[in-house]
Amino acid sequence: MAAVDLSAVPEKSSYDVVIIGGAIMGSSTAWFLSNNPDFDGSVLVIERDPTYENSSTAHTNSCMRQQFSTDLNVRISQFAADFVKNLRQHMGGDDRVPELSIRSFGYMYLADTEDFADVLRESQAVQRAAGAATKLMTPDEIKRDYPFYNVDDIVMGSINLVDEGFWDATAVFDWWRRSSRERGVEYVSNEVVTMTKDASGQRIESVTLKSGEIIACGQVVNASGPRASRTAQMAGIDVPVEPRKRYSWIFSAEQPLDRDLPLTIDPSGVHVRENGGGTYQCGGHSDIDPAVAYDDFAMDHNIWQEHVWPVLATRIPQFEAIKVTSEWGGHYAYNTFDHNAIMGPHTEIGNFIFLNGFSGHGLQQSPAMGRGTAEWLTYGEYRSLDMRPFNYERIVRNEPIIEKAVI
Repeated sequence: MAAVDLSAVPEKSSYDVVIIGGAIMGSSTAWFLSNNPDFDGSVLVIERDPTYENSSTAHTNSCMRQQFSTDLNVRISQFAADFVKNLRQHMGGDDRVPELSIRSFGYMYLADTEDFADVLRESQAVQRAAGAATKLMTPDEIKRDYPFYNVDDIVMGSINLVDEGFWDATAVFDWWRRSSRERGVEYVSNEVVTMTKDASGQRIESVTLKSGEIIACGQVVNASGPRASRTAQMAGIDVPVEPRKRYSWIFSAEQPLDRDLPLTIDPSGVHVRENGGGTYQCGGHSDIDPAVAYDDFAMDHNIWQEHVWPVLATRIPQFEAIKVTSEWGGHYAYNTFDHNAIMGPHTEIGNFIFLNGFSGHGLQQSPAMGRGTAEWLTYGEYRSLDMRPFNYERIVRNEPIIEKAVI
């Protein structure tokens, strides 16, 4: 990710929109605001670490899929696919913007029980109704098309080879930031430490920065990833988002596969995908999955030895002889309520806007989520996709959205 030198001190003391967090959600929102001719306000993005070294954005699989179990999540990813494939057009035809594509090796969900197979069948019906190209596969069909899999315990597979796979999220993120700044969005390297409400207690009046400046704000967007709860608490608000650790490994195989490896979701929860050049990327986490400290990115090497590698070698016997070349720990911004996005205004503090809790599928949802949040900030309503089911209000009503395809 291209680092940029940022001032710590904002140029002004008041902004129409203050976005807390400048990673992919905050930057998507900033860009869509700057791209909307109906929005003429001022925007400040406050990012505590402009290197983004430990952000969820930097620790991603950088893949997208349409294999979700709810229609809205499918359509959100379909917009992401269109946005990526037509990035230059979406960004006004700027010939500096790269032409991107999606390396559509697909996601392969493997079901080892009839109950899980039924979930895949139900989800495929939702996906196909939304126009996705998902197909179900018998074990024999899987073995025919991907002979490297061990499918002895598999009942069914589900795959979509259209607009599912790797995309250059770094390029999109970098251009959102660059274009936003060129259009007048201000980014600063700083941190919000407190918020002040007005006399009614129903609006955020200002935010105070770590360096001491007090910034008046019209609306505040909480786009602070795994730190969403800490940001909300400054406003006296609880949001059910916490950092959960997820581990990733890049490895090379002594005997590389003879074709692209779909992003394979093993029934164990371990996932692995094509990385190119005879290398592969896989991910997993501990069965015990507690919240962790915001700065805890330490690796647990036992997970690789005792869980991940045995699963890989069993599912794909050619992966018995592999060598790890890099590894890292990252954080999901994990929504403990229902693993889905939390958006829209707080039910009482109306100018506090959520953009939180993506639970691992935020990167692919960032185009639609930034667009939707920008619409809400501009019009007080969603005008493209109706994102109201994700609004914070459902937390208050205790009405979770059940999404069955969470990795």
